[in-house]
Amino acid sequence: MNDVDHAILAFESEFWRYPGSKDRVIQERFGISPTRYYQRLNRLLDEPEALAQQPVLVNRLLRRRAERSDRRAAAPRR
Repeated sequence: MNDVDHAILAFESEFWRYPGSKDRVIQERFGISPTRYYQRLNRLLDEPEALAQQPVLVNRLLRRRAERSDRRAAAPRR
């Protein structure tokens, strides 16, 4: 993990402290689109070092990711 990866995990654990839209803060702070941010965050969740650094955060985000995946799988197809 590099410094940006560490910063993303730190931000994700305290983003609620920042005023305004999370997407806007992501663009201002990291200089990337929210889509890229979430792609990078999802890759980080699978890194053992991320789990070691922020176990509570990573486990919570992994649970949320699994719940979203389960809901998508259970949704009727159109």
